[in-house]
Amino acid sequence: MTVLENATKHFRAKLGGALKSIDVPEWETKIYFKDVITLKEQSKLVELAQAGKTTEALVETLITKARNEDGTRMFQSADKVVFMNEVDPQILVRVVGGMNEAAEVPTEDEVEKN
Repeated sequence: MTVLENATKHFRAKLGGALKSIDVPEWETKIYFKDVITLKEQSKLVELAQAGKTTEALVETLITKARNEDGTRMFQSADKVVFMNEVDPQILVRVVGGMNEAAEVPTEDEVEKN
């Protein structure tokens, strides 16, 4: 295998990995997510943050990462307007912060591999 094939194989494995979750009692739900997103998705978030649109970047992070238990997207891009105007910002910040923190904590499988 070439280095590029190995790199894509590694990333596909991460994308296909187990979902993590965060409880959101205020919304009466559990949000599932993966700790990895594509470079294309990440670039959109970085662009927003660098443009000083931190709140939009938070909302985009939630829309991009949030999944239902079966792995399907929980929210659509069109939901952004509702999040920006009709959702408690403190809860949104807590949820996205929890997702980002969970992404940085290695799983037991990752620890065992090292």
